[in-house]
Amino acid sequence: MITFHDWMKRALYDPISGYYQRTDRERWGRAGDYRTSPERSTLFAATFARYFARLYEELGRPREWTIVECGSGRGDFAAGVLHTLARQFPLVFDATRYVVYDVSLDALRRTRERLVDYGDRVKFSSSFDEIWVDNGIVFSNELLDAFPVHRVVQTEQGLAELYVDANSWSEGPLSTPRLMEFYADYGLELAIGQTIEINLEIDDWFARVAGNLANGFVITVDYGAESIQLYDPTLRPNGTLRGFWRHKFVDDVLAHPGECDITASVNWTQVKTVGERLGLKVVNFASQDKFLLNAGLLTELEYQLGLAQTEAEKVALTTGAKDMILPGGMASSFQVLVQRRVKEEDENVA
Repeated sequence: MITFHDWMKRALYDPISGYYQRTDRERWGRAGDYRTSPERSTLFAATFARYFARLYEELGRPREWTIVECGSGRGDFAAGVLHTLARQFPLVFDATRYVVYDVSLDALRRTRERLVDYGDRVKFSSSFDEIWVDNGIVFSNELLDAFPVHRVVQTEQGLAELYVDANSWSEGPLSTPRLMEFYADYGLELAIGQTIEINLEIDDWFARVAGNLANGFVITVDYGAESIQLYDPTLRPNGTLRGFWRHKFVDDVLAHPGECDITASVNWTQVKTVGERLGLKVVNFASQDKFLLNAGLLTELEYQLGLAQTEAEKVALTTGAKDMILPGGMASSFQVLVQRRVKEEDENVA
């Protein structure tokens, strides 16, 4: 019997049979289990590249700066950003060192093949501890929701943790005092029988990021809610844990470990709070559709339509734009958080 956290970690990240590590599965695109925004439209990465260029100006146009992408998938986002910077923002491109970080060796291999034309400008790493950003950006898209989570349930006797035993659920004592500390820190009041997910790895992740970023921005794209909404027993009495296989929800996430993607919604209150403690100040938080509009999606759409050579290309662009910004589309259920880290000497001067 093991905690669900440990079970999920093995199911997703086991070096041999983990979902993200396997080389015999097509995880992305129509033939896979899910599609992320960079795969749906070239406008996603290109619009973020425009935003990155704006942040480069805010950082004072450093001679060199670093963009770190955490969780690269098959390289769609990296390819889109580098292509856009090279074509539209050559001065920013010349200063850019792009680092791809992913714990999945399979994802790193695919991304390396995708970015072969960019040579030594791109570095690859499976350890974030090896990455240092003096000036730059740490970016992630749908990374936090894939961190292994603890599942806890409120019982008549108090808070209990959910364990996995022979692919079935059982209740047991809390495996770490950090769970009760989290419960207290965020003032949780759960209903009897209510189950929630607690993502302690978010705290650990941002500690690593803040420790390796001297000056710049942390940009996090994911789906989630504030704590008060995320743990509302009337909205989510059974938590937010879900699995995906061939673009469909999986009824039983325990049934086929390593065969499906498993995620849980992000607690944005936690992300902001942890960031503030670590010196990461919130400068923007918005739904993805509103963020992309403000970042210049329509300008990028106009630019790419001007380069399109076929009607099919134009239709793909306009369809992608609608998917990114129309109410009720995929982007409206995602959020973008931008946090700022300032060098200590700059902060003292201010």
